[in-house]
Amino acid sequence: MSAKSSIKQLPWVFLAVLGLVLAAPGPAGAEDATVQEGDAPDPFAGMEEVDVVEEETNDPFEMLNRFTSSLNGILRGAILDPLSDGYQAVTPEPVQDAVSNAASNLVEPVTAATSLLQGDTENAGAATERFLVNSTVGLGGTRDAATEMGIEARENDPGLAAGTEGVEAGPHIVLPVIGPSNLRDAPGDIATGFIPVVGVAKAVNSADNYVKNKDELRELDEGALDPYIAEREAYEQNRRYKIEQAREAMGMESDDGSDLADGPMPIADSQ
Repeated sequence: MSAKSSIKQLPWVFLAVLGLVLAAPGPAGAEDATVQEGDAPDPFAGMEEVDVVEEETNDPFEMLNRFTSSLNGILRGAILDPLSDGYQAVTPEPVQDAVSNAASNLVEPVTAATSLLQGDTENAGAATERFLVNSTVGLGGTRDAATEMGIEARENDPGLAAGTEGVEAGPHIVLPVIGPSNLRDAPGDIATGFIPVVGVAKAVNSADNYVKNKDELRELDEGALDPYIAEREAYEQNRRYKIEQAREAMGMESDDGSDLADGPMPIADSQ
């Protein structure tokens, strides 16, 4: 079976593991905290610039999602925020960077495998090379030697791969602890979360990114008229942006048929 045919089967694989969503939610990838021109924006920062359009998001489970989101907010305030504050207070920044680099390095095989399944051999090769270089020259991934050598790879995961191939996001889902997701993205995160070592690395990576993003999340909740809607739209818009970036990198057209040669507009400016 060709890589193109394999990716078309992803929706059926996703549906097969959907039952795991509520029983065993796996770690979801967190986004970068700093927004720069041309980079994918993080899911929380800058939401005051985004015009939220509720009807664009498929959210039939809104009542349950709001309940889970509220519980996540309580958990953040009571446990996660104090722990992250303590971690930042006692851990030197170089050590924090080393932990973040090592966790990110262990997730590179997911990018490589997913890209290969798509037929994106260039990105698969780059991710593989990054993993080998950082695991050796980079002292077990604690130093990002690959980036220093100019070896760049585009983040990829089953949800992004499926979205790039035209699979719709489906209903919005809020996972306990993890937060916003959707039917397309959550099963892939769960499946990769069960992989030994990778699951732990994704959990560490998510925790590290939460530490970096918690101030933006707090500002978002305090500044939004409806924090649930703000977080929901931030997540969905960011994933759409990443999908458009991936399609551009692969020389594909956007969903509306337009050429992506000049790159998609940043989310905050596209509404």
